[in-house]
Amino acid sequence: MKGNSNLEKELVDFIMNNKDDFYRLAYGYVKNSNDAIDILQDSIQKAISSKKNLKKEQSLKSWFYRIVINTSLDFLRKQKRLVVVDEETIQSYSSGINDHYTNIDLERSLEALPPKYKSVIILRYFEDLKIEEVAEILQESPNTIKTRLYKALELLRIKMN
Repeated sequence: MKGNSNLEKELVDFIMNNKDDFYRLAYGYVKNSNDAIDILQDSIQKAISSKKNLKKEQSLKSWFYRIVINTSLDFLRKQKRLVVVDEETIQSYSSGINDHYTNIDLERSLEALPPKYKSVIILRYFEDLKIEEVAEILQESPNTIKTRLYKALELLRIKMN
């Protein structure tokens, strides 16, 4: 393992090079730009303060993804699902004129999934990670991830029909 200052620099470089991916991941959970930015900032602070817990440099990606996921889930638990809707969203739902239903059913169904299934779907399909990468991030076996993925897709099919 490199020295603390080198590790911190490598961590910061890694986060900066992949900040869009991490923001998108947080946003996938909270569906709010400001909250996603706050989660990302909290995740960076947690990562820097706990960099000594990083065991091997190859797992930097999965380690930070896990921090972002856990911070997002913590945020959601604290919010107790209080949803603030902006004026544009209210207007789009209230007027029958510009109805766009493209992803509403998918979003609602995804939001209704338990976190362990939602995480697998987001990482696999929205972050386009391989099963092995998802398994490493969630600290599960690839077979467990495959089972959860299958179950999550089944639950989504049921909810969307």
